[in-house]
Amino acid sequence: MALIEVEDVRRTFTVRAKAGRLRRERREVQAVAGLSFTVEAGECVGYIGPNGAGKSTTIKMLTGILVPTAGRLRVAGADPARERTTLARRIGVVFGQRTTLWWDLPLRDSYELARRIYRIPDARYRANLARCVDLLDLGALLDTPVRQLSLGQRMRGDLAAALLHDPQVLYLDEPTIGLDVISKSRVRDFLRQVNTELGTTVLLTTHDLTDIEQLCGRVMVIDHGRLVHDGGLDALHAAGGSERTLVVDLAESRPPIEVPGARVVKVEGPRQWLAFPTEASAAPIVAAVAAGYPLADLSVQEPAIEDVIARLYTQGR
Repeated sequence: MALIEVEDVRRTFTVRAKAGRLRRERREVQAVAGLSFTVEAGECVGYIGPNGAGKSTTIKMLTGILVPTAGRLRVAGADPARERTTLARRIGVVFGQRTTLWWDLPLRDSYELARRIYRIPDARYRANLARCVDLLDLGALLDTPVRQLSLGQRMRGDLAAALLHDPQVLYLDEPTIGLDVISKSRVRDFLRQVNTELGTTVLLTTHDLTDIEQLCGRVMVIDHGRLVHDGGLDALHAAGGSERTLVVDLAESRPPIEVPGARVVKVEGPRQWLAFPTEASAAPIVAAVAAGYPLADLSVQEPAIEDVIARLYTQGR
């Protein structure tokens, strides 16, 4: 049975807008429009889309914060809105721009309060805390008040707090926002270990697509409240019609290279850029270039996932 089930879910908000100097009119905005998907236990799924696409609304419905206008939701067999207290013991949530830690308390005291709230047995709490402190390098920060932590330190602290009670599902909303390169790498390594070794199901929303490439085996793209893609990264590239690029440095300037399976998209002196389909092998193209032209150097560039997703949005609209 799927751990997360979303079936034809809709969420509509009523907003008021000015319609003249004294009048206001009410209109309905559909944040999520007929969304359906399932997530199996142990998956790490990227859930991405532009601002206003419905990502945060979906996460709030999956945690029970919002009630869907229509449709059916199940997380770990529970209805999030009706069984919110029960579900809270099975899920962990990290919002990149908000914290679940107590602002004026040391990190250690925040974790102790979380232990009491979730009623975590002592032995299990000590083992989980030790693992998180070790993997996230929090040992020197445990006696530091949360308000004195940097953004990267606080984010690592929030991740540990979300996992102390061994949740089945971990929702992450922009977990690496504003972090430096080293902090991002540490957070990604930790999440990868949590997913692969503990089997924790992860649903990740982010604008940092490197997070998706390094962590997720499956990507769901949402736009205007509708799912426009659901599959692996390879399928995402195929759906977006992405291409790889062969950058060729010739020994001298030449007219555009002509080889089967590729086309020249740019020429600058002796350097030429050849585009070819992502699913195609670069080997025969490289061999043809080497056989027919005075080759100095070459390299293969993978397609930027940002460009692929931008094309998907355009197609969807």
